[in-house]
Amino acid sequence: MGNQRITRVFGAVNIGSFRISAIVAGINEVGDMVVLGSGHRASQGIKRGFVTDMAAATYAVRDAIDRAEKMADTAVQKVWIGCSGAGLASRIDQFDAEIGGRRIEQEDIDQLLISAKDVIQPDGRMVLHAQPAQYRLDGAHGVIDPKGLHAERLGVDIHIMLADGAPIRNLTEAVQSAHLEVEAVVGSPIAAGQACLSPEERDLGVALVEFGGEVTNVAIYEQGMLKDMMSIPMGSADITDAIASAFGIRRFQAERLKCVNGSAIASPHDHREMIPVNAPGEEGTGPIARHADDKNRIPRAELIGVITGQLGTLMEEVNKALKTMRFTGQRGKQVVFTGGGAELVGLADYAQAAIGKPVRIGRVAHLAGLAEAHVKPGFSTLAGLVLYAAADPVDIRALGRSHTSTVRLGKLGMVGRVYQALREYF
Repeated sequence: MGNQRITRVFGAVNIGSFRISAIVAGINEVGDMVVLGSGHRASQGIKRGFVTDMAAATYAVRDAIDRAEKMADTAVQKVWIGCSGAGLASRIDQFDAEIGGRRIEQEDIDQLLISAKDVIQPDGRMVLHAQPAQYRLDGAHGVIDPKGLHAERLGVDIHIMLADGAPIRNLTEAVQSAHLEVEAVVGSPIAAGQACLSPEERDLGVALVEFGGEVTNVAIYEQGMLKDMMSIPMGSADITDAIASAFGIRRFQAERLKCVNGSAIASPHDHREMIPVNAPGEEGTGPIARHADDKNRIPRAELIGVITGQLGTLMEEVNKALKTMRFTGQRGKQVVFTGGGAELVGLADYAQAAIGKPVRIGRVAHLAGLAEAHVKPGFSTLAGLVLYAAADPVDIRALGRSHTSTVRLGKLGMVGRVYQALREYF
């Protein structure tokens, strides 16, 4: 694979509240995806998915893409942007047309989508994308390509991702100010779903919980498409803040305690285990933490108590979201957690007990060339962005602007290869 010539190069930037990550990937001569370079840095100028400091956000974006470009030894001019905030919302619109029992031609499909474009009502919000998710023939769902079939009525389910206009324009401007063109803004539930969910899971029904730094998105997939989603303005950074407040320490110390010694599951030995607040080599520096001993160590049980207290609040909100979206009964059996917060030890067991459904941690499927540091739940959206870009999904908003081209649900050859890789992974 490494000797194959790269025929197409594209870049992606995931703008999160905790980190900003970038990736440069390519498609080789045989249609396989190869990650050429990836990089990340601490987020700046972003709060709960919204740009709060344009100059700082622009600098962070430029720094992240520079790191990826340096590793790839390739520059990119256009990028796909991942967005987790900005009031994301998802819905499915349906549109039908009479065919009269005859054989469906490509022109019928093209005209169906062009007509469907005119009935989309964004209700004052920005449409990030409007894509054909599946077709229907006389009420039969799940048709991938209706061309050549006969039907009285041809219908299409269109997935629409909405967002608040001003926050999206701010994100776009931050990237453009970093001397990059924006190919498209992609809602993070779409990208993370591409990276972490198998086609079978998306078809049977699954809830994807993106446990991010300051935002947690809960998305419902069913019949192969994203049906609904809700955002919760809480994330793993709230756990860090709770630790900092409980022990009177700095945020960076609290983050280290959470990542190195934290867990979502308590054990009988936690009360006897004392963990140092300071990192190795920093002993004797800074103030003594609240509840610490003379060596500035705290009981691990107290740390886990603070973590589970915050997790309990988050799981209550996740449960409310699942019930609001009617993810119950036979429809709601599987929950997948991803995002940086999903890297917390014991989260799957804790969430399974709190939600009352089977839970697994969603990790990035194997991508050739992807750095080991980025094969983690916290980078699932980043990996999903390049999978999404490679599939080249059709957006019906662009139809009719030039000559009508063949409309499909994505580049099925590339998607097929990605799906095969996902099947092997799961």
